[in-house]
Amino acid sequence: MSISKLEPVPQTFLDVSRTLEESRYVIFGAPMDITGTYRRGSRFAPATIRRASQYMESYSLRSELEGDEVPICDLGDLRDSDEAEGWIEQIEALIREVSSSRRVPIMLGGEHTITLGVARAFEEASVISFDAHLDLRDEFLGRRISHATFLRRLKEERQGRTIIVLGVRALSKEEMSYAEDEKIGYLTSGEIGWQGIAETLKKILELVPEKTALHITVDMDVLAPSEAPAVCNPVPEGISVTVLLDLLHGLCLRRKVLGLDLCEVTPYYDSGLTSIQAAKVILEAILAVERSRRESTI
Repeated sequence: MSISKLEPVPQTFLDVSRTLEESRYVIFGAPMDITGTYRRGSRFAPATIRRASQYMESYSLRSELEGDEVPICDLGDLRDSDEAEGWIEQIEALIREVSSSRRVPIMLGGEHTITLGVARAFEEASVISFDAHLDLRDEFLGRRISHATFLRRLKEERQGRTIIVLGVRALSKEEMSYAEDEKIGYLTSGEIGWQGIAETLKKILELVPEKTALHITVDMDVLAPSEAPAVCNPVPEGISVTVLLDLLHGLCLRRKVLGLDLCEVTPYYDSGLTSIQAAKVILEAILAVERSRRESTI
């Protein structure tokens, strides 16, 4: 997949898109919506997240940076494919192309299956997944590659990779057993609430090998349904947006982040709140990575 083959979009993230040559952060959409269950429509999310981003203030109190200070390029969207593997192959190729130029790719999903393509490109990175679900099933509804199985496929493909799931509260005994056997770390939303931000960050960093870079993936169902109602599979007892942003900010300041993706928004199940929250998450993550770069803390 070549950068030149992406579909242009009428509205870009923050409406401040620069050329690829000028940019340090590269946004693109991957509107895959094939294996989703319960609520479909994640293919519409990249467009609604971009639209929401254009109407919010872009200054970050956490990072003390303004969005238009940071060189961001929005490439548009990947072209549709009929098969999950077709999407994943496109994503892997594009991530490799972007990251080889020392830029940070930011992907807007789409269903969570797309993260498999990113992780295949970032072979040496540890994966930090914010998600209500473990996504470690061996098979789901007859599919071995889906939004509910992709982390298991990822672990099978690269046994030594560190995987940590944060905000978990919907899981099966099969997944718990697999996580224990394969040493996949996870913290429930309840544990994060009891421990607080500082202790949670400490535990995460203890699990990630020192000096290992991160690939961060955010499934918006990690949030409480009251804060992000328009997701594919909402689950009660989620974390708050503030907790999510504080954890993201802390991780981005403490470790090198190779890339970020955000998934599972089904925008037409609410009046726009979830897309607004998603746009805020993307913006804060970019600015946190930029703050870390400027301070050279990692």
